[in-house]
Amino acid sequence: MVSRTISLILAVIALTSRVLSYPNNGSINLPLYSAGRWVLDSNGDPVTYVGINWPGAADVMIPEGLQYQSIESIVDKVVDLGLNVVRLTFAIEMVDDIYANGKDVRIKDAFVEALGSQNGTLGFEQVLQNNPQFSENTTRLQLLIMEVYDAIADELATRNIYLHLDNHDSKGQWCCSHNDGNAWFNDTYFDVDNWMRGLSYMAQHGKTNWPTFSSIGLRNELRQPTDGGYPYSYTWITWTHNMTSAAQAVHEANKDILIFFSGLNFDTDLNQIVYNGVVDYVGTTFNVTMYDYYHKMVFELHTYAGVSSCSSFWSSLYSAGFGTLNPFDTSIRNRLPLILTEWGHDQGDSSGAYSGLYHTCLHTFASEWKFGWMLWTISGSYYIRSGVQDSEDTWGILNKNWTDYRGADSSAALKQMAADTFNSAGDYGVHFTNAQVNQFKNYTSPTN
Repeated sequence: MVSRTISLILAVIALTSRVLSYPNNGSINLPLYSAGRWVLDSNGDPVTYVGINWPGAADVMIPEGLQYQSIESIVDKVVDLGLNVVRLTFAIEMVDDIYANGKDVRIKDAFVEALGSQNGTLGFEQVLQNNPQFSENTTRLQLLIMEVYDAIADELATRNIYLHLDNHDSKGQWCCSHNDGNAWFNDTYFDVDNWMRGLSYMAQHGKTNWPTFSSIGLRNELRQPTDGGYPYSYTWITWTHNMTSAAQAVHEANKDILIFFSGLNFDTDLNQIVYNGVVDYVGTTFNVTMYDYYHKMVFELHTYAGVSSCSSFWSSLYSAGFGTLNPFDTSIRNRLPLILTEWGHDQGDSSGAYSGLYHTCLHTFASEWKFGWMLWTISGSYYIRSGVQDSEDTWGILNKNWTDYRGADSSAALKQMAADTFNSAGDYGVHFTNAQVNQFKNYTSPTN
C-alpha cells in the first residue's frame, strides 16, 4: 500500500495539477474511457465523478420527489452542492412492462398501481403541479415527447451533469435484502434474460435521447439469497459469466458508455477479482484485458461500515478492491478505475454524522486518492418505501418536502468534500494523447 507520505511525494513531483470536470465549468467531453486506474474524457484528460444518487427504482418506478418539487429545482440542488454526476436508478420491471404491454406505462397509472386509487391520483396531480410539462398521457420512459426519465436527462444535460444510470433491481421495490427476490442471478424476480434485455434497451434509449449519458451500472448490490429460489451458485464464476455477458449486450447496444461492475456481499467486495482474478476453485480466471470493451470497464464498490480509525477503515477498503487505485501495487491482477457509488449517513445536523470518522475519513481518502463517489441519497422522502407511503428518509441530503437541505452543517460538509475531491492534486499530471484515446476506442481483445 502506498502510504500518505508517498502520496504526498508523488503530488510534489507531478508535472502539472490538472483541474478535473467541474459541473457547469466548461464542456463535457464524451465519450469517456478507462485507462488503468483513470476515467478519461475524449480529450484524454482524467475525469472524477463526484455526485449523488437519485432513486427511481422503487414501487412507482419513477424518480423520487416530483410530487414535492420540479425536476429543475432538484437539479439546482445538485449544482449547488458542486456535483457533476447523478446516479439515476431504475428497475428492469419498467422495461418488462413495455415488452409485456406493447407500450409504456403512464405515470398516472404507475402511481395508482403503487399507492392506490386515492393516494395515487393525488400523487400524480401533485407531480403535474410541480412539473407542468407532464400530462395525463406522460409515460415513464417511452413513446411520447418529454417522458419522465427523458425530462430528467434533458435537465441534467442543460446543467452539464453526467448521467450515470444504475440498474438497482428487477422488481420495482425498496432495495436491498437477502430475501427480496432481487438478490442473485435468476432469483425469484431476477430473470437473467429479462435483465440483459432491459440493460440493452436502456443503453440504446439513452444513446438516442440523453446527451450526457456517460455510464451504466450493470447491477446494484449483488448478494446471497436466503429464499432458496435461485438456481445459480453464489460464486465468482457465476458472477463472471453473467456480468460479462450483460456487459457485452450493453456494449453492442451502446459503445459509448462506461460499464460498471459491482462486487459481491452488497457490493462491498471485489477482492478476489482485483487481486487474484481467480473466480473458482479450479483456477478459472477473469482478465479485464480479454474483453473488447476493456476500455469501458469500471469497478464500483459501496461502504456503510462502522469506523474505529481512518487507518483501519482504509485498510478494509484497500483489501475490498480500492488497491486498484495504487499504480505501484504489483499484486493487482485486474486494474480498472474504481468509484464509490454508494456511501451515506444520517444528514441531520443533530446526528453529528457529518463530522464523524466515517464521513471525515472518506473525505480524506477521496482527496488523497482521487477516486469518484456518489452519496446515498438526495431523497428526503419516497412515494412509498417498504409499504409506507410518503416515507421520510433522514439519510436524504434534502428535507422531506425536498425544499432545502436537511442540515446546514451536513450539506456544507458535503460541499467541502466535493470541492476538495476536485481540487486535490491527485491526478499527478495525467494526460493521454489523442492517439492513445483512439487506441482505447478501437481496442480489440487478444482473443479476437
